[in-house]
Amino acid sequence: MILVALAMVAIIAMAALSIDVVTLYLAREEAQRSADAAALAAARVLSISGITGTGSLTTDNGYWVTICGGTSSVASQTAQAVGIQNGVGSIAPTTVTVTYSAGSGGSAASNTNCSGLPAAFAVNPMVTVQVTRASMPTFFSRIWGNTGNSVSATATAEAYNPSNSGNVGNGATGTIIPVLPRCVKPWVVPNRDPLNPAPKNGNYCNQLNGPGQCSPLVNASTGAITNEGISLNGGGANGTVGETLWLIPDCQHNVAGTCQFRGSNQQPEANYYSNANSVRNNHPPSLLYVPGQVTTPVIAVPSCTQGDPYEEAIEGCDQSTNYQCGVPNANNVVDLSRNPGAGGMTTNGVQCLTRQTDTSHPNGVNGPSGQDYLNTFGAPAAFPFQILAGSSTPLTGMAGNPISSSNSIVSLPIYDDTQNINNNQGQTTVTFVGFLQVFINAVDAYGNVNVTILNVTGCSNGAPGNPGPVSGGVLGSSPVPIRLITPP
Repeated sequence: MILVALAMVAIIAMAALSIDVVTLYLAREEAQRSADAAALAAARVLSISGITGTGSLTTDNGYWVTICGGTSSVASQTAQAVGIQNGVGSIAPTTVTVTYSAGSGGSAASNTNCSGLPAAFAVNPMVTVQVTRASMPTFFSRIWGNTGNSVSATATAEAYNPSNSGNVGNGATGTIIPVLPRCVKPWVVPNRDPLNPAPKNGNYCNQLNGPGQCSPLVNASTGAITNEGISLNGGGANGTVGETLWLIPDCQHNVAGTCQFRGSNQQPEANYYSNANSVRNNHPPSLLYVPGQVTTPVIAVPSCTQGDPYEEAIEGCDQSTNYQCGVPNANNVVDLSRNPGAGGMTTNGVQCLTRQTDTSHPNGVNGPSGQDYLNTFGAPAAFPFQILAGSSTPLTGMAGNPISSSNSIVSLPIYDDTQNINNNQGQTTVTFVGFLQVFINAVDAYGNVNVTILNVTGCSNGAPGNPGPVSGGVLGSSPVPIRLITPP
């Protein structure tokens, strides 16, 4: 009995210790999940903000600090909110510390002021979040006066933009990890920036019978963004990000079934003014798009669909592997056997996707009609671009309030238009040289889509790195995907 009594002391002590240790281990796992979620949330803010298209400090214009400079910035506040929302030991963390560093081989140490980081930060920005929960409650260790138990965890996430990654930070010999976005919409646009160079006498570049030629969106050889930086009010004076333009079908409206190009036997390089009454009566900046081939089953299709595969690819996700960037591929196909402007397929698809109800005033005369919208409808006047929930939002009570995600954010493949597409009403193989991430402002009754550019990515034709392509996941449509760097 004496031996049992003595043994019971040791057994109870070990049991008590194990309870406390398990409590701390569980709290450590909760802290790690909190840090992971906070880092990914902040990286998503960086991804959709457009700062990965600024390229260098010379084109920053203070936008880095606006997004991630200090505790009052958008990305930092997002990380703080997500980190606190996820409890550690059933209680909110004591501290959530957010720091930033440069990816792509950037050598600067992490800091909270993004203006002090090197140019590599604009290519693949990284955010590190440390979550700490002090004074964790324990049961038995307090017998020995131990009341200061704390747990912490750290996670680093990256917003990866492959544009010129091999030449920024890593040097000219650096490798490129390709990006493979999913759910890319079937609007294939040429590698031309309709607002660069600036319009002359109200005429935009490379209109039919117009002056000049549009500069490429991305350098097809290096993957670098041509017009780096962020512009306001829909113009392109300070960079491609923020430009507002029209995506116009390069197909005659009055021809049903097949796509017959406007005014030419071959696809023009870019920027053509549609005479449709629904588009402004002056000459707007525009990109001619052709329909991409839709061959795989479409998923995540909302109930408002009318069943056409092309329309469903706009509304949902075609999960296509067609969009392989940077190299010629037999699966990179445009489909001229259909006219996306005829029969209302594009209009119906965009309305179903964005919940827009009125197509008679797509220029914002009456403002949005149910769809989500930017802080200045159609042409954001302030950075960061803020997304507001439309009146038809399924988010209860959020209409008119800021949101961090929207179905109106879509990605489009950019094709190398130095080789013209023949007007043969069939399938034609093209080379994709990048992706364009845009916010859909509105669509009209003729399939013309008004968009604002949120980000640009280019893919280098250099040899890819050993790792597989970075993807946003099965339903991830962003060409600037986010990923956890640590922990693995």
